[in-house]
Amino acid sequence: MSAPIRVAVAGYGLAGEVFHAPLVAATEGLELVAVTTSSPARAQRARDAYPGVAVHADADALLRDEPAIDLLVVATPNRLHVPVARAALARAIAVVIDKPLAPDAAAAAALVEDFAGAGVPVTVFQNRRWDGDFLTLHGVVESGELGEIGRYESRYERYRPQVDAGRWRELVDAGEGGGMLLDLGAHLIDQALVLFGSPLSVYAEIDCRREGAQVDDDVFVALEHEGGVRSHLWMSAVAALGGRSMRVSATGGAFETPGLDPQEDQLAAGLRPGDEGWGEGEPARVADASGERRIPIRPGAYERFYEGVRDALRDGAAMPVDARDSVAALRVIEAARLSARSQAFIHTTEGAP
Repeated sequence: MSAPIRVAVAGYGLAGEVFHAPLVAATEGLELVAVTTSSPARAQRARDAYPGVAVHADADALLRDEPAIDLLVVATPNRLHVPVARAALARAIAVVIDKPLAPDAAAAAALVEDFAGAGVPVTVFQNRRWDGDFLTLHGVVESGELGEIGRYESRYERYRPQVDAGRWRELVDAGEGGGMLLDLGAHLIDQALVLFGSPLSVYAEIDCRREGAQVDDDVFVALEHEGGVRSHLWMSAVAALGGRSMRVSATGGAFETPGLDPQEDQLAAGLRPGDEGWGEGEPARVADASGERRIPIRPGAYERFYEGVRDALRDGAAMPVDARDSVAALRVIEAARLSARSQAFIHTTEGAP
């Protein structure tokens, strides 16, 4: 049996503590050996959850004191993604970067291009490709069973009417790269591109609705893909009747998945892949000429991301997410910002404004 892949997680906030550390620890062949946090409370939680794990104040200290790690997971605030990833890649350490890859497309593209020929793997944690509702919808789209698809709708809406100054994602003057478009938009746009490819045009409405809001908190993005498919994407912090849903409308019927994939809440509650009920979401609704019916959705499977990372590092398989896909999504995000500023459709070439 080969030695486990030694993994460190840079950042032990929501992404590091709830998503990455538990999934790494639950993946056969990976060993969580270190984390970084400047918070004494988070450091203690890490030690309690993973006895023997080393805790460092920041990524610089980790890279200096843990030279034998094989994989660094970058779960820091967005503005630090590129510099921390570059420092690890320069040491020939493979990297997983939490989404978004970077706050802007130019920095993301430069990182990917600079290390493309170095032979050091890098991937992006686009975990919602493994939401159960998306896995099910992807299968329906690929099967062609609904006929010609005209419209795809995806909502990820919350109700948080007060700005939380303690959440860096709600701040812009600190240069953290926050806002709904970079946060939830990085998921919804990535999913639309996986389903239907790069858009031919982008239209967006981007607003700061809440009192004291410094970054966008209410966003609509419309994409037109080759073949005429239109993706309509909503993300908001001020949608009291909102929620999570996806819908495809086509000539042969429609498909809808209501409800939020349960894996994030399950991870936060201490459940792990393989536990009873893991990833089981609400049934989907299908309507066609024969009527309407409910069908079960596939279980969500975030664990497949880190299993793919393990296989890439151990066996030379492709990383589970091509980092260039995340660059393409960032280019769409920047086209959306340009559209909102100019109140115009932005015509794109391979996802670039």
